[in-house]
Amino acid sequence: MAPGRNMVLMTQDLRDTGTRFEMDEQGQTCWADYRRKDGRLFLDHVESPVQLRGTGASGRLMAAIAGHAREGGMKITPICSYAAAWLTRSDAFRDLVA
Repeated sequence: MAPGRNMVLMTQDLRDTGTRFEMDEQGQTCWADYRRKDGRLFLDHVESPVQLRGTGASGRLMAAIAGHAREGGMKITPICSYAAAWLTRSDAFRDLVA
């Protein structure tokens, strides 16, 4: 997804607890555990409830996190294999990988 108006709406739906990003879909919560250090987000684990798997919910969460990182001038170091694969395939956010 290219950054733009939809990205702004998605990042507004993103909650940051300080160690976890969360987004709700269909009454369920997707999340990504992370750490911040030296201007980077280290994404340790991305998860969606079983009911949301295969719906694109984790991808929408990743797009919101990547948009948030871009807005904050941060790079992303994906520890989670899903996050790494998603970022590698993303034309819009591949440049954020550090």
